[in-house]
Amino acid sequence: MTQRVAFVTGAMGGLGTAICQAFAKDGHKVVAAYHPQFDNKDEWLKEMAEAGFKDFVCVAGDVSSLEDCQKMVAEAEAAAGPVDILVNNAGITRDRMFAKMEKDQWDAVISTNLTSLFNLTKQCSAKMAERGWGRIINISSVNGVKGQAGQTNYSAAKAGVIGFTKALAQELATKGVTVNAIAPGYVATKMVMAIREDVLKSIIDTIPMKRLAKPEEMGALCSYLASDLAGYMTGATMNINGGLYLQ
Repeated sequence: MTQRVAFVTGAMGGLGTAICQAFAKDGHKVVAAYHPQFDNKDEWLKEMAEAGFKDFVCVAGDVSSLEDCQKMVAEAEAAAGPVDILVNNAGITRDRMFAKMEKDQWDAVISTNLTSLFNLTKQCSAKMAERGWGRIINISSVNGVKGQAGQTNYSAAKAGVIGFTKALAQELATKGVTVNAIAPGYVATKMVMAIREDVLKSIIDTIPMKRLAKPEEMGALCSYLASDLAGYMTGATMNINGGLYLQ
């Protein structure tokens, strides 16, 4: 397998970690992008090293800032080389029923979960096209597909991710660059597993498979979409939700 450079945003969260590990197992150079306010970077790196992943390049920045994204990609290229695989994974929630939602809660989610795709993809997609090979993977959500009460901001952003994916896929289809989206359901990250037991049970009860996704299942899907074997798949939204929502 050809070694590529993979750039993953939101890399130090549960889903991001699984994606980084999957790419490392594939033999790729991995650039782990994280928000500068994340104060457990050293702890995360130590945990990764203990698990056998010792060569991650780390870059800090706010994905909602175009300037930060320009800086992060420049740092990544200087340290690891041109970005071949981009995973737009960073995301936040500011849940509230729409009647009580404040403008700053709307803006924060849209800028981090959707505008970030412009900010980062802008730095990489044209260069991928020039080289004739690239993989862009955008993390949406089951709630971007079906909607969710209390998440008008999040659902709108994640639905926007899917629209962005489909449009850009058409623009890059002849350039050797694929653009796909993943719409996960509930994943057994540390954050989700910390939910109160009775609430977590009520969530699992709504899932036909009666379990949460394993983070490594998401990592494996990213691994496939980034591979040469996925070269004929573009503009797709991969629903991986245990049957929670079927299209």
